[in-house]
This record gives sequence, structure tokens and C-alpha cells, in this order.
Amino acid sequence: MITKKIIFIAFAIEDERQRDFLKGQSLSARVPYEFIDMSVKTPYSSEWKEHVRTRIRRSHGVIALSSKNSLSSSGQDWEIKCAKQEGKPILGVWAYRDDRTSIPGVRTVTWSDANIAGFIDSL
Repeated sequence: MITKKIIFIAFAIEDERQRDFLKGQSLSARVPYEFIDMSVKTPYSSEWKEHVRTRIRRSHGVIALSSKNSLSSSGQDWEIKCAKQEGKPILGVWAYRDDRTSIPGVRTVTWSDANIAGFIDSL
């Protein structure tokens, strides 16, 4: 039996639709991974941060959807800092074809099955 790898998704709330597309990739029964996130539309409380940290600790790695919205997203910024503190591998994936905004300190690649699967397989 194959154990599913858990991948935390860090994203700006404005990119929620792109997060939905990414999560859709894990719905196939053949896919040995599961995407999780902790999206909220309200201010971040210490309770939210503890829940996020717990989920990140349980994950094998983090995919950060990168867009112009990432630069002003305090929630996504905190999730990435938390993942780094917890020693989790992070891969940035450009959320849009025409937006090549990079998150400082995060290696970012184009959104493709090969790039995402390669990262997950390396975990």
C-alpha cells in the first residue's frame, strides 16, 4: 500500500481559484499525494498560526503559489516562514502564465505536471 504524501499549499487568498485547480490535480485515485491548506478570509489569530504550524509539521513539503498577490499576503508570508522554520522543502509554482513574480528565498518554477510531480517524488 502506498502512503500518500501530504503537501501544504501556501497561497494568497486572491489566488484561491488557482489553489482549487492545484488541489484538483490530487483527486485522481492514482495520485499518491494529498494537498492541504489553511485558507482564511479573516485576520490571523495565534490559534490559526498554531493550526497552520501543526499542518505544516505533518506535511512532507510545501508548494507556494507565486503571483503578484504573494508580495502583499501576510498569511502566505507567515506560512512560508513557518515552513522554513520547520525545515520543510518548499517549491514555488507560478500561479499564472503571464505573472512571473517570485517570492524572495523560494525557488520558483512553471506550473507543469512534471515540475510538481518531480518535487513531490523528491520528498
